[in-house]
Amino acid sequence: MARPADLSRRAWSVDIGLTLLVLAAQSAPYFFTRRFGGDPPWTFADYWPVLLTSLPVLLRRWQPTYALLLTAVGIAAYAIAGTGPAQPIWYGPLVCFYAVAYQSPPRQRLVVLIVTAAGMLSIIQSVNTAVREMATWSAAYMLGTLARTRREAAAREHVQAAQLAAERERTRIARDLHDILGHAFSLMVVQAEAGGAIARRDPARAEAAFDAISDAGRSAMAQLRAAVGGLRESALTPQPGLADLPELVRGTRHDGLDVTYTEHGQARPLAPDVQLAVYRVVQEALTNVVRHAAATSARVSLTWGEHGTRVSVADDGRGAAPVTPGNGLVGLGERVAAAGGTVEFGPDPVGGFRVTAVFA
Repeated sequence: MARPADLSRRAWSVDIGLTLLVLAAQSAPYFFTRRFGGDPPWTFADYWPVLLTSLPVLLRRWQPTYALLLTAVGIAAYAIAGTGPAQPIWYGPLVCFYAVAYQSPPRQRLVVLIVTAAGMLSIIQSVNTAVREMATWSAAYMLGTLARTRREAAAREHVQAAQLAAERERTRIARDLHDILGHAFSLMVVQAEAGGAIARRDPARAEAAFDAISDAGRSAMAQLRAAVGGLRESALTPQPGLADLPELVRGTRHDGLDVTYTEHGQARPLAPDVQLAVYRVVQEALTNVVRHAAATSARVSLTWGEHGTRVSVADDGRGAAPVTPGNGLVGLGERVAAAGGTVEFGPDPVGGFRVTAVFA
C-alpha cells in the first residue's frame, strides 16, 4: 500500500509534468513562427501571458477556482496586448476548468459556469467560434463532472462496504456469544442441578459436578476473549477449531448423557473460518441436546470425504421440536453458508434428532 508521502510525491510529479506539457504546447508558436516583415523578435512582454495561463496548473489541485481565475487574466492580457502569435492559449485554462468541475464545491462550480459563460458571450464574434468554444469548454467540464461522479460513487461504495463489514462482524460476534454462552450455561445448569441432588448421597460425584461447572465457566471465558478479540489489534487468542472438538465433547458429558466422538477418513487442512464453523455446529447441536432433547446419548462424527468434510451430531432424545426464529439452528445455517457449506437438521432415521453440515 502506498504511503501518504509517496502519494504526495507522485501528485507533485504529475502536476509538474502536466504544467510543463501545457507550457510547451502554448509556447510552441513562439519558437516555430516569425513575425511579419521587419518586426522585432518576440519579447517577454509578448510572452508573459502564456506563463500566466500555464503555471496556475500547478495550483489546480489545491485551489482550482483561483487557478482558473489566473488563467482567465492571462487570456484577457493576451487578447488585449495582441502582439503574440495568432493562437489560442486555452490548454491551461481548460485543465483548470476541468479541475473546478472535478473538485470544487457546488456553489463555486455554479459561479464559475455563470462567469465563464458571460465572458465567452462578451468576446465571441461569430457563430463558428461560439460553437467551437462551447463544445471545447463543455467537454472539459463534462469530463471533470464524470470523474467527480465516479469518485463519489467509489467513496459511497467504500462506506457501504465498511458498513457491511461492520454489520457482518457484529453478526459474527452475536452468533459466537450465543453459541458460547448457551453451551456453557446449559452445562452449568445441568451440572449444578445434578450436584445439588447428589451432594448429600455422593459427595465425590457432587464435587465432580461442580468441577465441571468451573471448567465450563473457564472455557466460556476463554472463548469469549477469542470471540471479541478481533476487535483489538493486539488480540492473539486463536479461535477454536477441529483440534478442540474432543475437549468440547468431553466437557458436554455428564450424568445421564454419554457423548462420543468419532472421526473417519484422511484428514486434510481446512481454513480457520471453516474449522470455526465446524466447531460451532457441534457446539450448538450439543447445546440443544443438553437443553431440549432429554437424550441419554449423543454421537458426534467428523467424516473426511473426497468431495468435502461432513460433521454430524445425532442424539436419541425426543426428536424434532418446532424451530422458531430465535432458535440457534436458524442462525447456524447462515454461519455455515458464510464458510462455504450447507447444513441440514431434522429427525434421525433411527430416532432422535440429527444436525449435519457439509463443507466443500
